[in-house]
Amino acid sequence: MSPHLTRAAPKSIIDLRPVYHRAEDRIRAHVLLCWLALLLIRITETRTGQTWPAVRDELQRLHLGTFTGPAGSFRQRTELTTGQKKILTALGLPEPRRVFEATPATS
Repeated sequence: MSPHLTRAAPKSIIDLRPVYHRAEDRIRAHVLLCWLALLLIRITETRTGQTWPAVRDELQRLHLGTFTGPAGSFRQRTELTTGQKKILTALGLPEPRRVFEATPATS
């Protein structure tokens, strides 16, 4: 078994409390979503070789801005950092489009 699978998960990673659901199916759905989130975190950490807080902090630096002028408006993301590119490559994800939306001005 690989070393990363034998580690115990810190309690702060999967915090299931408080659960405000009363119906059993909703509680089960809540626990399943928490488990899926933890699974995605572990996959991200394994593939990137970084901790989840480090990956999250790097990706949170990516922003989408809206720019408006006389010709119309457009939405464009910030330039990817080297760290963001490495994370996306390690996860097998394509770079997001640079320009998301362009709307010409109405007369």
